[in-house]
Amino acid sequence: MLDELRASREWLRRAHRLVPAADAAVLLSPPLLCARFLAFALARRTGRAQKATADDVRARDPEFTGLLMDFFRGFGRLWFRPRIEGLEHLPAEGPALLVGNHNGGLVPVDAFLTGLGIWDHFAGRRAMYSMVHDFVFHDPLLRRYALKLGMLRAGDESARHAFADGHLVLVYPGSDLETFRPFVDRGKVILGGRTGFLALALRCGVPIVPVVSAGTQEQYIVLTRGDRIGRLIGMTAWARTSTFPLVLSMPWGLTSGFVPYLPLPVQTTVRFGEPIRWPGLSPADAERPEVLQRCYREVESCMQAMLDDLSAGRRFMLGKPEPAGRPRHAPDAASSTRSRSYAPVAASAAARNGASIASSSAP
Repeated sequence: MLDELRASREWLRRAHRLVPAADAAVLLSPPLLCARFLAFALARRTGRAQKATADDVRARDPEFTGLLMDFFRGFGRLWFRPRIEGLEHLPAEGPALLVGNHNGGLVPVDAFLTGLGIWDHFAGRRAMYSMVHDFVFHDPLLRRYALKLGMLRAGDESARHAFADGHLVLVYPGSDLETFRPFVDRGKVILGGRTGFLALALRCGVPIVPVVSAGTQEQYIVLTRGDRIGRLIGMTAWARTSTFPLVLSMPWGLTSGFVPYLPLPVQTTVRFGEPIRWPGLSPADAERPEVLQRCYREVESCMQAMLDDLSAGRRFMLGKPEPAGRPRHAPDAASSTRSRSYAPVAASAAARNGASIASSSAP
């Protein structure tokens, strides 16, 4: 207990040094974040929004990223009781496209736990970037911290820059359609028929690593995705989303899905699948719709099978019972390659001083 208290005090000192109080007051304030989102929406609606660019893969800050990873390792093990599986499927080197099922709306716990698993597995030596919504790069304050975490504006150019340096890139093709799917559909993978990620993988010659999470869509209750409302009020023009979700969340109760919230303490499992490659295809095949559709069905079916397995026997908020004999919050003997449950340990020196890793959603 004393060691944990010391570690917490040390973390707060680091946080105070890396994030000024004025910045923290904005980043931790749902009303102020909502105001910034509204400013972005109005700028888009009136045609004043500038094209956001964030392709500088060198802007990430290993120290700041380590701070966030330490937070999710400590807080996450208590709140989400995470299990990370299939880490052995991650390529040890070279570029790869991580394709995930998107959950949790504006609180992308699935992305941060994905990043934490990679960070710890490679001791910070393997960098991961995330493709995120233009909104993050419209606001100067959010942009600055997004770049520190290795977030990039969603788009092929950003991904190619990261691939060129041999990094991992995380993308959520289902975006708003999936992360705001109703609670009753939480066991479904919804990639929305979007094939751009496949064209990107084929053009760049990188494998796809499916990464599926279970539990994160239980952190709030989506009542409706609001597709019809979104179309009626022109959400695509306002905010680059076609939905207007209504949700139940802490501490607000009934509210819009665009309001940050406190996630319910739901057990969360993240699983990495085996890399998917198509050695018989070439970059030219990225221009063939029938090829993209075939690859799309293969990826979606693989991810759905993974989610079906993770969801079988789950209990709301409690998850699946852990295998008999494994300590609840400690890695098992094979944790370095197979499954990891997090204990309250500080990040290794290699993780703090090595490469950066970041993760977020792409709504």
